[in-house]
Amino acid sequence: MDVLAEALRISGARGALGALLRAGGTWGLWLESAPEAALHVVSRGRMWLHVPGESPLKVQAGDAVLVSPGAAHGIAGGSSTTMSPCDRKATAQALTDGSPLRLGSTPTQTEVLVLRYGQDPEVSTPVLTSLVRPMHITSRENTQLRNTIDLLTAELALPQIGTTAAVNSIVDLLLIQFIRVWLARHPEEQSGSWLGAMRDPIVRDALACVHARPERPWTTHTLAAATAVSRTTLSRHFRSALGQTPGAYVTQWRMDLASVRLRDTDEPVESISGAVGYASPHAFSRAFRRYRGMPPGEYRSRNRK
Repeated sequence: MDVLAEALRISGARGALGALLRAGGTWGLWLESAPEAALHVVSRGRMWLHVPGESPLKVQAGDAVLVSPGAAHGIAGGSSTTMSPCDRKATAQALTDGSPLRLGSTPTQTEVLVLRYGQDPEVSTPVLTSLVRPMHITSRENTQLRNTIDLLTAELALPQIGTTAAVNSIVDLLLIQFIRVWLARHPEEQSGSWLGAMRDPIVRDALACVHARPERPWTTHTLAAATAVSRTTLSRHFRSALGQTPGAYVTQWRMDLASVRLRDTDEPVESISGAVGYASPHAFSRAFRRYRGMPPGEYRSRNRK
C-alpha cells in the first residue's frame, strides 16, 4: 500500500497552474490567505518569500517552495521590498488567456510559476493542511525535480495539442517529487505533520495496514500485532508523530472514506458501512453522526456535487 498516494487520492489533492509571473526591477506581491497550498517554482532569477513571523527566504532559479493552505504570504524581488495586493483583474485576465502576469518593470529578471494544490474540504486527513512552515527545496538537492520544472516550463513556453493535459499531469507529478525530496532531506522540519509521520517506520507500517484494509476491525492491539510492536510502543509513536491515538486515526480515515463515497456515489449506506469497518449500518450511522454532526443520509443530500 502506497500510503501517500492513497491519502492524496482520497483527500483530493490536485494541482493546477495558478499563474506565470514575469518580474523585473523593484516588485512585490502580497497573497492573502487561500484554501489551497501554493507552490512557487522559480524558473529564472530569484525571489524572496515573506511569511509573517519568519525571516525572508531567498528562493533561487531551480528552487521551489510550498506554502501551506490558508497561509498568507508575499513574494518579492528583495528581502525588504514593500508588497502590493494581488491585482485580481490582471490575474483573472492572465488565467483566461494564458498570458504572463507582469510585475515591476522591464526587462524581466525573474520568472515564477505559481501552482495551486487544493484539498477536498470534506476530508480531514491533513496531508497538506498540517504543514507548519514553508517547505523549501533547492535546485542542488534533486536533479529529477529540476528536470520536471524544466519540462513544465517548456510546455508553457510553447503550447500545442495536449498542453493542458500535459501541464496538469506534470503539476501533480511535481508535488509527489517535491514531497519525496523534502521527506528525505529535511527531517528537522517534519515534526508533528502527517507527511513527517511517513518517516516513522512504525507509524508508516500501521497506516499502510489501515489504508489497505479499512474494513478490518482494527484496534490498538491488532495494529500493534500487525506491525510487530507492543501496544504501548505503537501508541507512543502515534502520539509523537500525529498527536492522536491509533484508534482516533482509524476512525478519522474511515469517516473520510465514508464521506467521499456518500457524496460521490449511489452506494447504499449498508454497503459503505461494511466497507469502512462497521458491523452494522446502525453502528456506522451512530459513529458518523458523532463525527460529522448529522446522519449519513442527511450528509449525502447536503453534499452532493
